[in-house]
Amino acid sequence: MSMLKLQEVEAFYGGIHALKGITLTVNEGEIVTLIGSNGAGKSTTLKSICGQVKTKGSIIFNGKNISAQLPHLTAMEGIAHVPEGRRIFPRLTVKENLEMGAFSVKDKRLIKERIEQSFVYFPRLKERFQQAGGTMSGGEQQMLAIARALMMNPKLLLLDEPSMGLAPVIVDQIFEIIQDLNRNGMTILLVEQNAFQALQIASRGYVIQTGEIILSDDAKMLLSNDQVKEAYLA
Repeated sequence: MSMLKLQEVEAFYGGIHALKGITLTVNEGEIVTLIGSNGAGKSTTLKSICGQVKTKGSIIFNGKNISAQLPHLTAMEGIAHVPEGRRIFPRLTVKENLEMGAFSVKDKRLIKERIEQSFVYFPRLKERFQQAGGTMSGGEQQMLAIARALMMNPKLLLLDEPSMGLAPVIVDQIFEIIQDLNRNGMTILLVEQNAFQALQIASRGYVIQTGEIILSDDAKMLLSNDQVKEAYLA
């Protein structure tokens, strides 16, 4: 069943035509990856879904057109976005960052339960609970960014370059957590420059180039595609 569907989505930054008719789907329970070079339109696609960029075309989430919806309403509908560069609140503690992620949750007991659940995936955050986010390592900040997004108990998780700037051993940990989330029912749209690692864990993939989808297929088929190998896996 299709959870998310983009149909002929276009986006502009001033006079720059950033997305040129993006069409893609994410089915419930999948990890779908969007790969491409810098400036191809990967992050803009996620921002368009979240309502952070004005678009043309349709963005359908669980049967509802959310194309013109304000970002905070989209978040409350069940889409959580972990942006490129993590964007945690550096002066706030881990605890405060997590509480900010639950901005619309009024039940304090439920917030506490979700914080405890985040420690199952990210036990390091429990050790750093009262530490300012900006004083943690890059890997710990990435864990915090994902945990903060999970505080809304989203139906769909948008991950933008979760491996960026991290040591290989931390990247492996982050990708294992992404797989754990998916095994526990989380639907994920993953934007990632590390195409090999992304395609290894995804069900399906799309290749974006200068704002257009140029390839889409089963992830295993994309891994063996000569065009993908030459451009992204060399």
